[in-house]
Parts: sequence; structure tokens; C-alpha cells
Amino acid sequence: MFFTTPTGMTRRHFISHLAGSSAMAASAMTLGNAIGANADSLRKNRKAAILLWMGGGPSTIDLWDLKPGAPTGGPFKPISTTGDVQICEHLPQVAQQMQHLSIVRSMSTREADHNRGRYYMHTGFVPNPNIEHPTYGSVISHELMHQRPELEIPPFVSVGGSSGGPGFLGMAWSPFSVTSDGRVRNLEMRLDDQRLRQRVAALDLIESGFIRRTRDTPAGEHAKVLDKTVALMTSDQMKAFDVDSEPEAMKERYGTNRFGQGCLLARRLVESGVPFVEVDLGGWDNHQGIHATLRDQRLPVLDQAMSALVEDLNQRGMWQDTVVLWMGEFGRTPRINQNAGRDHFARAWSCVVGGGSLRGGIAVGQTNADGTAVDTEPYSSEDLMSTVCHGLGISTDKTFTSKNGRPMKIAGGGKLITELTA
Repeated sequence: MFFTTPTGMTRRHFISHLAGSSAMAASAMTLGNAIGANADSLRKNRKAAILLWMGGGPSTIDLWDLKPGAPTGGPFKPISTTGDVQICEHLPQVAQQMQHLSIVRSMSTREADHNRGRYYMHTGFVPNPNIEHPTYGSVISHELMHQRPELEIPPFVSVGGSSGGPGFLGMAWSPFSVTSDGRVRNLEMRLDDQRLRQRVAALDLIESGFIRRTRDTPAGEHAKVLDKTVALMTSDQMKAFDVDSEPEAMKERYGTNRFGQGCLLARRLVESGVPFVEVDLGGWDNHQGIHATLRDQRLPVLDQAMSALVEDLNQRGMWQDTVVLWMGEFGRTPRINQNAGRDHFARAWSCVVGGGSLRGGIAVGQTNADGTAVDTEPYSSEDLMSTVCHGLGISTDKTFTSKNGRPMKIAGGGKLITELTA
């Protein structure tokens, strides 16, 4: 596991300074014990979000918005679900959970490049060389942390892949990247507590003096991350990362693959108070042999893990406080190319969302008969992000101030998708 900051600094770099705990760590251990005694009350009214990120650009015309009989339709058939929608026949377990999820079928964006599309869908802003915007996880964890002052582990965890950066919010809101099994390397210092405290106290003295002399923002942000790293190293809350402690039946329900165990880890982290978790499932850039790849590789993994996550959150009474969002950087062309694949396509595609205060079981918007264009009101990344924030009780009217002094609204001031919020 690596914790990478926007300036390229890693958690390994921080820990090479630290090697443990100090007076800060002692208080962290005391706080951790107190949290365990009050876990039930702390779990109430804590909003969270889980982003299922489909890196590469999934073919939503083959998953969520099928066109049977059209030349662009492909071989997959639609099936009925527990919601008022039909989806791909190769997602039968997700079909049983669709009363909780809704499909936005009228996504229409302009970024069909992987890097630009990833940035745009993660931030609600098109890339700008003059400013770095904060990603979903940074914004949502920043806005929801007041609900869990007891949290010692990172508030934004990225599982199985990298996410976007914190932009002008600062490195304290960077993603904490872990592998899907939740194992955390480089945290065991093999030093006794007294020596650990001495080392961190010395480092704290040096850092504090430097910050006072320079009044430098990066130095201050560095110190914040150091504090969090100390708490992380000594916290009982680190047990949330121990996916292996789950019953075998639960691990098998999610799927004993990286994405399945990543989704199970996401549930554990949210249950422990983490406000934002992103789980990566790549492999969707299918320029050739797309339907065999989907049928035999991507969809079985997605179907098992996504359905388990939605079912599990509902059974644990967490669904009304947790938004789940499924998306990639764009969709894929309705036209099937000469290599039996589909290419990049941002003009008309789908995302899936549910939980929190958002409606489930419906399809919002529609594309035309062959999926080449949106027939209804189009929705953008800004609109989707604003709606997700609304579902978590986060005001999208809030304005941040970037480092160059410019006012910035959450999600670029996008409009609500009212069908989901009514």
C-alpha cells in the first residue's frame, strides 16, 4: 500500500521520519479505546459514499441501456429487474438489487480521452493547466469529516487503484491507496513505545519550528499528514482493513477476487466511519473482442461484487446513509468496429447510482433507438456530482477558494438530476 500526495511524497517517506508514536500517539490509543465503547452511537447519521470506478470506459450500451434488434445492439439480451428497468442478462444478481439503484441513461460529456475523461468524471471540472481541482473523495471526505471527529484512519481510501488528487484542498485530503486485501505495509516499526515517542517528539519539534519560520503552506500540510500517520499507526480502527477476519461465507458472497474483496473492504471501512471509498475495476478499454471479454471476465466479477455490496449495505441498515456510484470515464461507441470491439464514446452513455436520499429502481433519461445520441435532457459530470453530494446532504452552494484566490463551487455548480432527488 502506498499513500501518495500530490507532490509525489509517499507514506513511506513520512514513516521514515516517524517510526512510530509520540505523546500524540498515546492520546490516539486512548481515544481508540473510547471509540470502541461508543461504536453504536458513533455510527448513527454518518453519511458516506462508495465509488465503483470502471477504468477504461465501460460499454454501457451492453450493460445498462441495451438496444436489442438495432444494428448497434450486440448479442446481449435485456432482462427484467426488481426495479422499473431492464439491464444486461449477464448481470442477474445486480438485477435482483435494482430496486435500490437507478440508471442515468442520458449522460453526455465531451471528454473521450482516458486521462481527461478520468479527471473530468472525478472532479466535475474539465482539466485546466492553471489549477488542480479536488476529486470526489477529497470533496466528500472534507465535507463529511465533521460527522466523525473520532476517525483516526484516513477519510478517503482508494482500493485497488489510484484515484484523483485533492487539488487546492491540500494533501491532508489525498487518497490513501491500499490493495484490495487491505494489507498495510511499512507500519510495523519494531521499536518500543518510549523510543517511538522520542523520535516523533523530536520530529514534531523540528517541523513546528520550520513552519513558524517559513509560514509555508506545504510544510503545514506535511505536518497534518504526519499527525494522521502517527494516529494511523497506533489506532485500533486499523482493524477495519482486515478483510481476512470476515466469515468465509461473506468473502465468497462478494467474490474471492480483487474487486470482490475490495468491495467488501469498502463496506468495512464505511461501517468503521470512513466517509469515502473508491474501488477500482479496470479492464474496460475493449477495442477488440468486447462481448467475449464482458461475458467471460468483467461482468461475472462486477455482478457478484456489486450485488453483494448493495445487498450487504441494505441488510446492515446502512443504505440510507451510503451513496454507491458506478461509472467510468465515458462509454463506448454504438458502432461495433472491425475488431469486434467498441471505441471511446462520450456523447451518450450511462452511470448507475443509488443510496442515501436518492431514488432507486428507475431509469433517468433515454438515448435514441441505436444509442448514438441522447433524446432527453443530457446530464454532465457536474450534474452527477452535484446530485451525489445532494444525496449525502452536502450543499452544492458551498464555495471553496482555490490557491490562486478564485472561488470554486462544488462540482462546478452543476444542476441536480431532479428525477433522483424528488
